[in-house]
Amino acid sequence: MNNNIQLSEELQKSIDILGYNKLTEVQKLAIPNVLAKKDLIVKSETGSGKTAAFAIPLSDLIVWDEISPQALILVPTRELALQVKEEFFNISRFKRLKILDIFGKTPYGAQTRSLKQRTHVVVGTPGRVLDHILRGNLKTSKIEYLVLDEADEMLNMGFSEEISKILNHLPEKRQSLMFSATISDSILDISHNYMLDPEFIEIISTNNTMDRIEQVRYNTENLDKIKLLQDLLVAEKPDIATIFCNTRDEVDFVYRKLKSQNYSCDKIHGGMEQKDRTAIMNDFKEFKFRYLIATDVAARGIDVDNVSHVINYNVPDEIESYVHRIGRTGRKGLTGKAITFHNNYEEKYIRDIEGYTATKIDSLDINDLSISSEDIAEFKNKMTTLNDYSNPEKEELNKGILKLHINAGKKTKMRAGDIVGSICSIDGLSGDDIGIIDIIDVSSFVEILNNKGDMVLEALKTTEIKGRLRTVSIARR
Repeated sequence: MNNNIQLSEELQKSIDILGYNKLTEVQKLAIPNVLAKKDLIVKSETGSGKTAAFAIPLSDLIVWDEISPQALILVPTRELALQVKEEFFNISRFKRLKILDIFGKTPYGAQTRSLKQRTHVVVGTPGRVLDHILRGNLKTSKIEYLVLDEADEMLNMGFSEEISKILNHLPEKRQSLMFSATISDSILDISHNYMLDPEFIEIISTNNTMDRIEQVRYNTENLDKIKLLQDLLVAEKPDIATIFCNTRDEVDFVYRKLKSQNYSCDKIHGGMEQKDRTAIMNDFKEFKFRYLIATDVAARGIDVDNVSHVINYNVPDEIESYVHRIGRTGRKGLTGKAITFHNNYEEKYIRDIEGYTATKIDSLDINDLSISSEDIAEFKNKMTTLNDYSNPEKEELNKGILKLHINAGKKTKMRAGDIVGSICSIDGLSGDDIGIIDIIDVSSFVEILNNKGDMVLEALKTTEIKGRLRTVSIARR
């Protein structure tokens, strides 16, 4: 870590692997203040590295031995909760922190069972977090760190009441951090009521995201929008693109039309099962298809660096939504292109967006769009040829770690201490070689670190766990 920021050896190891050798501006300013346990209000554009700005210092401050949650991260959407959890988990990989995500439309039982185990960080949406607090599942007495991530969006989505109730259940002595792309009066009200003399950090980017994104528009009055979309994709041939619609029905319609023409695409919206949404987002991040069709529910959870195009099939209902949509491209210094469809009536909304973003959205004529036979051939080849996916950072983080499955769980009263005790009784093993432990109804999972997994797997064939031999195997996905 540069800029004279001193971190623990375990944390330094993970951030070196993840490539945080050059901090972004928000990380440079926020990390020392978080380590100093100051309350912060941070205004910084989408894609500026806000998650690492709080995850890196909090990972160092959190005490591993404490069983109850010490940090609570509130986010507006399920997709963002998953994204923040993954990044926090990767950053704290060698600190062995347990990061739990909780959000709606997923079973209470699994979340409740997880909350009863050692949990260091909870990442969740306000509604489900408050529900678990009121049910007594989420203990708040040990929470020392609160983060409101994408605070503006949470308030825009109507979570103000839930946030206030959650804050009233937290210890008064805590560190509070707010990260947001915009700062509204509502955010300032929260800071006055719930924060202690917060420092204000505003990142005025010298390399503004808007400057890296080419913004154009097409007037679709009396035009076949889906035909225009199909032609644009052939002409532009984006490697990876996100197509935003305003409603679930429009997402379904666009998906059916593109899929019927063999476009490499998938869809995501709030009416889908969470497990399906999660699987599709993972596939998109792994480049298993090229074009994601989505409602705004996904705008804050798409963290794919090389999205080259964002297409607004509809003009968004809120100006802020436009900013967050097109912020899915032009990330980490890359360039991107944003294309918006609109009709005559929506011209006024385009002008409002231009005024808000201080940028010009160039109007293009559909008649100037030309597609050659070479374009069609190249596009068809692209639809059947997907990018090679590899994640060397994740592979390096998991190097030397083996996850084991034990055929006993909560129904046989298995506890983490039983597993730790048996493993530590093996010659050459200590608590430092044991990572995250998950215990569910009939199974338990334990990570063995430091390249000692095979040795533990062999030793547990003849080592009792909770008074008897158990079937232990390598955990499969």
